[in-house]
Amino acid sequence: MKTLAFVCAMPMELRPLTKRLGLTKDVIGGMAVRAGTLDGRPVVGVATGMGTRLATEHTDRLLAAVRPARVVVFGITGAVDDEIAIGAVVLPTQVIDHTTGRTHDHHPPGGEPTSGAMWTTDVITLAAELPGLIERGVICLDMETAAIAHSCEREGVPWSVHRAISDRATDGSVDDELFHLSHQDGTPDLRAVARYVLRHPGRVPRMATMAKGARLATERAADAAIQAARAAQS
Repeated sequence: MKTLAFVCAMPMELRPLTKRLGLTKDVIGGMAVRAGTLDGRPVVGVATGMGTRLATEHTDRLLAAVRPARVVVFGITGAVDDEIAIGAVVLPTQVIDHTTGRTHDHHPPGGEPTSGAMWTTDVITLAAELPGLIERGVICLDMETAAIAHSCEREGVPWSVHRAISDRATDGSVDDELFHLSHQDGTPDLRAVARYVLRHPGRVPRMATMAKGARLATERAADAAIQAARAAQS
């Protein structure tokens, strides 16, 4: 029975999935993973780190080591407008790579309806850029999905993406300084966080609101990913 693979960027995104499925630490092909079963089928969970380079590297290693039946991408994403609720799971019709312009058609395993496009980019998207993206049908932003999709399609492995809204690009809550409060592997840089709070004590309430939204989104995304994996088995 082939393994199903859950892929996200950050440990915080992997945590609720690990808890729900009772996954345990393991090493496969030299990669640190979480391993276990879902309804008797073997599964692995992998956090690639943030950005397209790490997403590509870790996905390629995963596909070589496991050759999964399907890759289920999950985690958080940022909305490009004020309409989608925090915590809402988005199922885009396409994923677009900002750097290459390459597009990837999305086919969820349960046949759920899709809409709009997910924009994968390694750079902070400025508010001035949002109207142009919205005109192109973009509904949300992330940093890994297009790279993961490209690796999967190159190897003939089905993939799907199930991300939940954690914040909105329209409110300017995520800027370059805030973005760099995390290491590239997705773990928090505690020294950078402390310096940020000392410099911007008035932003602490906003940070707390963002953390709350991120927690909700990671929980919703994990649930959606599990549901997708079950649909893939039926």
